[in-house]
This record gives sequence, structure tokens and C-alpha cells, in this order.
Amino acid sequence: MEMSKNFLWGGATAANQYEGGYQEGGRGLSINDVEMGARHGVQREIHDYVHPDAYYPSHEATDFYHHYKEDIALFAEMGFKCYRFSISWSRIFPNGDEETPNEEGLKFYDNVLTELEKYHIEPLVTINHYEMPLGLVKKYGAWRNRKLIDFFLRYCETLFTRYKGRVKYWLTHNEINALMRSNRPWHQAGIIYQEGEDKDQVMLNAAHYQLVASAKAVVLGHKIDPENQIGCMLLYPLTYAATCRPEDQIAAMKKNNMTYYFGDVHCRGYYSNVCTAIWQELGKKPDIQPGDEEALKEGTVDFVSFSYYFSSIEGQNVEELTGNIVSGGKNPYLEATAWGWQIDPIGLRTSLNNLYDRYQKPLFIVENGMGAIDTVEPDGSINDDYRIDYLAKHIKAMMDAIELDDVPVMGYTPWGCIDLVSAGTGEMRKRYGFIYVDKDDEGRGTLARSRKKSFFWYQNVIKTNGQCLK
Repeated sequence: MEMSKNFLWGGATAANQYEGGYQEGGRGLSINDVEMGARHGVQREIHDYVHPDAYYPSHEATDFYHHYKEDIALFAEMGFKCYRFSISWSRIFPNGDEETPNEEGLKFYDNVLTELEKYHIEPLVTINHYEMPLGLVKKYGAWRNRKLIDFFLRYCETLFTRYKGRVKYWLTHNEINALMRSNRPWHQAGIIYQEGEDKDQVMLNAAHYQLVASAKAVVLGHKIDPENQIGCMLLYPLTYAATCRPEDQIAAMKKNNMTYYFGDVHCRGYYSNVCTAIWQELGKKPDIQPGDEEALKEGTVDFVSFSYYFSSIEGQNVEELTGNIVSGGKNPYLEATAWGWQIDPIGLRTSLNNLYDRYQKPLFIVENGMGAIDTVEPDGSINDDYRIDYLAKHIKAMMDAIELDDVPVMGYTPWGCIDLVSAGTGEMRKRYGFIYVDKDDEGRGTLARSRKKSFFWYQNVIKTNGQCLK
């Protein structure tokens, strides 16, 4: 298999880390708006209100809301074929349960799509990306409440109808399996656990309601526009066994199964043995109501998208990694970033093979990247060779999966194609982008945009369809 001439090269962002304008255009508060930013290792805090004396990095973020024309022009200069972004749920339904959407919010995304169309950039839209309306959290308890299925479907119907013919590629829930693998359930499901609450039962129910909502959204999206391609989005931190000790192999298998739990339902349309084994281990089952199993079967996804940043190991006596929303053991054969994320390009090739072998659906790498501290030189240049090295090795591994292993990959949108607020740490200094944004961890800066060395490198990668890396 060769690299397709229609391969969707691009970049990815999310509203909760990039958009800003948190009180503009009729937008309501989201769960992300009440998470205080951690700066330089300070513990992050989550409340159900905005503290008047706290700093919230997402409120302005790097201000796509006011810079979208400039930023999309820069994406076009790099040669993007595709741009993945998320829609802020609370910009469309400020409290989440309204009957009528916020027209001003819809109009903002109309304008964004107009700019993308101007440069012939294909939009890839994430519907639910780590920022549920705070009204749904406070009034209904977030995804622990089955009523959210209907609210989510109303939101989806609004988007599918409004942007029919303008958006073809959709993702339902960002990193849906982060609910089971993350130590911050409010990110993925808006859930702040209460003291004495049965967390495992809440987690299983919340996962089920989201899976049912996703399946019904797939059916709805196809009905409104048969051209729609609707995918799932998985967090895929590949886990190896720490040794060839059989018990370590089982430990790694069980860790990977926490991802396959969600992928199996999205792609196969039913709870597999992987899922029922987890229920058995927990001694609990999700709240499956009549009609749910039929809905899951009917609404399987068209493609599988995933994020890949690092791998980890699992087994006896492993050193635990820190610095991310998911845990894992340190691999002695790998180098790591300043934030402890292990650099494993070959793991991306392995992941692509694993996912395609399991699901036999087209794959889309919608997040991959390296957080690092960038230095602006006296002449204004930013020589981020470390980022170029990381991305080049991962792109080569992806191309090997396509060309040597015959794995169908739709596209590649590295994370944070422009600097934004880190979801893992709440910092600005942990930068991912090809485009530098002048802002620091304290919220100071001009928000001026400038091109890093990686900007011109990625421009050439896209221009040559990756062949410059061979």
C-alpha cells in the first residue's frame, strides 16, 4: 500500500484548551471553566463555580475566538488538508438542557467553516471534547444521569442539521475510555465523585450512557446526511508487559482491555467478553435498559480515531510514570520528555496494527505530539528540533504501517498544531505547536503568533506527502 494522494494531513486542537471567549457570544460555563490551572507543579482544583481570585487558563486560552482567521490562514500556509477542532457544547446550549440552541454560538462556527472552505481545508469536528456544560453537571450530575443521552442527541441533531454539507467527518466523544483510565473523570464525563459514592457503578453507567448516545448519534448523523462519516475517538497509550513473565503479560492485557472495552462496543456493536470480564471483576454491570443493545448494534462507527503520545509497561515492581492523566510503568528502553512521557515511535506502528487487526475499520491518528519548553531566540526564531525529531520518527512509523503492513490510515493531525493550554497540567509552557503564541503560565503576553522551525518542516512534509522523510 502507498500513501494516498488524498491523505488528510493537518493538525488538531480543542475548544477547551484553545478557543477562549468563555463569556462571549452567549456561551455558558463548562466544567472546564471551573478547573483552576496548575502552574509549575501546583495541584489543580475543580469546583462547581468560578472562584473570583483564581486563575483559569481556559477562559482566554490562546484565543482562537478572536484569532480564527489569522490562525486558519497559518494552517493553510502549512498546507493543511484537514483541521480537527471541537465545538464548545456550552456555546451552542449554554446550560445544556435548553430547547433552542444559541444562534450566536452556531454563527461563530459558521464563520470558522467559511474560513476553512476558503482554503479548501476539510473540517474534522469533535462533538464532545472535555467540556460539558456546567449546568448539566450541577443539575443532572453529568453522565451519571441517563437524561444526558437526550440532551446530547439534541446537540448532535443541531450540529448535523446546521452544518450539513459543510462537515463530513465527525467524532462523538473525545478519548471516551479516559473515563476508565484517567484520574480526572470530570474531564471526560463531567463527573466529580461524591464521598461514599459507588465510583465503579457510576463509571460503568456513565460509560454506557455515552456509548448509547454515540451509537444513536451515528444513526442520526447518517439519516440527516448519508455522506457523514462518524468515528469514535480512543485514548491509546499502548501498554507492554514489563517482562516475559506470564503474570506480567496478563497485567498488560488487562490494561489494554480498558481501552478495548470502548472500542469493542463502538465497532462491534455489543459488549464483548473483554467488557463482561471487567464487569465480573468489579462485581457490577452498567444500567442497560430495554432497547439499548439494539441501539449499540445499529450505531457502529465508520472509522476509528485515536490519540497516541507514549507507551508504558505493566507488571511487577515497575516504576510508575507521572505527568499525565493516565498511569503506567517506566520502560527502561525508552527516552522520555521533560514531563515523563516516554518516546516510542515504533509503538505507534504497533498500535495501528493492533487496532486495525481488531476492528478492520479505517484508522485516523487525530492526536500525536510532544510537549516541550520552547525558547524564543533574540532574533525571534524558535528552533524546536526536538519536536521535529519526535514527529518525524512517528510519521515514519505511521508510513511503515501503511506501506509495509497494509494498514489503512485516513489522516494525521498532530496535537496542538498551535500552542494552547495543556490538558494534562494546565500550563502554557508545555507547548506542542508549530505556531508559537506569546502567553505564559500566569496569563501574561500579547497573544502574537510566530512560526517555529517545525512550521516550515511540517509544511514540507505535507507538500511531499511524507516522502521527504525517506
